[in-house]
Parts: sequence; structure tokens; C-alpha cells
Amino acid sequence: MDSVSVFTDFQFSDLGFLAEAAGRTLLISVLAISIGTVLGCIFGWVLSATRLAGDATLGVILDVFRSVPLIIQLILFYNFFPIIGFNVSPFVAGTIVLIFYTSALVAAVARGGIDAVSINLRRASRSLGMTYWQDLRYIVWPVGLRAVLPSWAGVALGVLKDSALVSVLGYVELLRASQILITRTQEPFLILTVVGVFYFALSFPISRITARLERRWQYD
Repeated sequence: MDSVSVFTDFQFSDLGFLAEAAGRTLLISVLAISIGTVLGCIFGWVLSATRLAGDATLGVILDVFRSVPLIIQLILFYNFFPIIGFNVSPFVAGTIVLIFYTSALVAAVARGGIDAVSINLRRASRSLGMTYWQDLRYIVWPVGLRAVLPSWAGVALGVLKDSALVSVLGYVELLRASQILITRTQEPFLILTVVGVFYFALSFPISRITARLERRWQYD
């Protein structure tokens, strides 16, 4: 009886499989970065405005998300809902955890940006008749954003790469797709090289856009 091989060579159709997985990585990353950034800015403002009270309440919660390894958060969150009678998909669980993980990181960045604005500048804006909210909108956020944009870009790139950990829940993103293909083809070098190119293609626009914004703001 002839033996049947379970291994096959890397095929052109596998590029489509990896591209589809890259789309899933992009989707979960965009949701986590965009929503997490909005929440993080709100949390950062609360921490800056409330100081000690914020550090003792919201700050402690955010420290948990920053301190506990992301893979542990993913596994605990995904397995918590079946215990209380609800089932969530790996995509939903991964997205929610990544959103709060991102918001915790961005909160520290946003707070630093707010605190970086000179108190004299804020007093000058109030002396001109600006309200507290006008001061935030026209003075604090524009000035603070310039100071923390590189840090935010680092967070965004980190979250994009950390999204690979959602694969532990069974979500087929780039890392999980590469593992499937490596098992079938036994060509890890080729597949990981292709996956690295996909990750670079996803990350490069973020770094280039932030660099362009930095250069433009230098001359404003």
C-alpha cells in the first residue's frame, strides 16, 4: 500500500489565505486602536483632572490592564462568559480585551500630554475668556497631541503586533494562519518571511503618517 503524504508545498492560493488573515488582523487592530484611543484620551483626562482620586480608582484598574500579560487577559475574559451563561466569539472577546488594553496604554500617554501643557499657557487662555472646555479643545489637546504623537504611534504599532495573541482563542489572524500553513507545508522560513512582509505592510503606514504629521507640525 502506498503511503499518503499529509504535507504539500506552499501554493499561490496560500497567499490568498494569508491575505485574508491579514485582513482579520487589520480589522481587529483598527477597532482596538481607534476605540481604545478614544477611551484612553477620556481616561487620561480623568486621571489628569482628578489626580489622587483618579489614581486610587481608575488608575488602579488601568494598571491591571497594563501589568497583567495580555495573553492571560484574553484567556480569562474568553472563558469568563461561558461561566455566567454567555458565549462570545474569539473575535468579540479578543476585540474587547484589546480595546481596554489599548485604552490603558493610551491613558498614560494622554495624561502625559495634558500634563505637558504649561500651566502658564492654560492660565493665559482662561484670562482671555476661554471656558474650561474651550481651553481643552483649542489649547490643551492640540499642544499635548504634538508632544505625545510619537508615543501614541508606538502604542498603535505595539497593539498591531500584540493582536497576534488573539490566536490563542482560535481567531485565525496572521500568526494563526502561518502556524496552519507551517504545519501543512513544513516551510517555516518561507511562510514566516511572507507573514513578516504582511506585518510590515500593515505597520509602515502608521509610522509614515505619524512622521509626516510631526514634520508638518514643526513648521506650524
